[in-house]
Amino acid sequence: MKVKIFDEEHESDLEKSINDFLSKEKVEVIDIKFQTAISIFGEEQIYCFSAMIIYF
Repeated sequence: MKVKIFDEEHESDLEKSINDFLSKEKVEVIDIKFQTAISIFGEEQIYCFSAMIIYF
């Protein structure tokens, strides 16, 4: 069993990263964990979209 972690600033970038990984690797996905985080830096909102794929 292995894991792969993805972390992107935009949800579309996260989708692309995951789809690229899955299309290039011959893996059997067991589970995908998804998380969104937000923080405020001054007047700017910073988003973090991350996912962990558990696979064989």
